[in-house]
Amino acid sequence: MDTTCLLRQSLFGVFFSISLSSVLAKTVKAYINSEATKPGSIRVKWISFNVSKYVILVCSSVQLLICIIWLLVSPPYQEFDYHSYPRKIIIQCNEGSDIWFYSMLGYLGFLAAANFVLAFLMRTLPDNFNEAKYITFSMLVFCSVWIAMIPAYLSTKGKYMVVVEIFAILTSCSGILGCIFLPKIYIILLKPNLNSKNAILERNKIKFFT
Repeated sequence: MDTTCLLRQSLFGVFFSISLSSVLAKTVKAYINSEATKPGSIRVKWISFNVSKYVILVCSSVQLLICIIWLLVSPPYQEFDYHSYPRKIIIQCNEGSDIWFYSMLGYLGFLAAANFVLAFLMRTLPDNFNEAKYITFSMLVFCSVWIAMIPAYLSTKGKYMVVVEIFAILTSCSGILGCIFLPKIYIILLKPNLNSKNAILERNKIKFFT
């Protein structure tokens, strides 16, 4: 129980930051590919530099640093709640420093917002880069779920706080996976004629001339 209380929020923050960093790296790569039209330009060099893995490494390392400082300065600990329920003692986890706890959540919000803004700015790219539209919707779902989760989380106590957090995690993950991969699955299974090089080139020509 002590180890679970100590590490549950930190591990959640680190793993979620890796997930959001991966989506951000995908968005950045799509942006670089769409802008790298001139041979020898800086963006062409970024493609060969494989900037995606560095985006994931840097962004997730910042979250890891936040969690390490949190655990060193004021780590979570067990406490007994004698007041929420009469004649019952509830063992719960105190998050320790609220500042570092909300810094961890705030950094996740920053990554989600950066994803949303960059993908939104790229939403008008040609069809071969139109994953930006799906990333925009996925980040919109993600941000909406966690913004709605904040008042619900603060107004609950005990085991219901864990239920609210688990629901937010599952819902936001489902939103990200669904918005990004369901359109691809739909085209692959039901519209295979659109999943060809000629079809993509034809759609891009139509968009270019219109």
